[in-house]
Amino acid sequence: MTSKAGQPGAPRRRRADAQRNVEALIEAARAVFDTTGVDAPAKEIADLAGVGVGTLYRHFPLRSDLVKAVVQSGIDACAAAGPQLGAVHEPREALAEWLRRYTVFLGTKRGLAPALHSGDPAYEALPGYFLDKLGPALTALLDAAVAVGAIRDDVSAHDLLYAVANLCMPVPGQGSEYNQRMVELLIDGLGAPRQDGQGG
Repeated sequence: MTSKAGQPGAPRRRRADAQRNVEALIEAARAVFDTTGVDAPAKEIADLAGVGVGTLYRHFPLRSDLVKAVVQSGIDACAAAGPQLGAVHEPREALAEWLRRYTVFLGTKRGLAPALHSGDPAYEALPGYFLDKLGPALTALLDAAVAVGAIRDDVSAHDLLYAVANLCMPVPGQGSEYNQRMVELLIDGLGAPRQDGQGG
């Protein structure tokens, strides 16, 4: 009986170890893709994650599997930040801070652009995943800010997701600081009609 009672723990431990390996590989891939590009050697990613190449291929048999996992992980983290920020900040600041995080996420995605724009069918579902996760998170923050009169009420989550994405496109001769400054101007403009009681 003792042996049987102890057996369920082993698979759980293995699953926990596997999950840690997956998370480590995604984080390592994100860093390597950002510096080396999506065609970086598998060994470079595995070494940074502290696992063997075999472990990398066991979890992500194709490079597209890993790229997709990196993008989805970033989307998930950005979506999860919505309620977290809303719980500790005033509505307007929670919205502004979320948009800043979204801007950083878009910046880290630049290294993945060659793969994401390659036409590979493996990435076809990502735009829908993006909207399904980020749309509700941003809508909740917008609604909270509108409800207290902190921002204008004629902007949708869809508007902001794409407006910030456009502002984050690479500009010749400019770095990410330029994009971040443009997004700050957008954030400031969200409350413009209501500043100093002049809105209507």
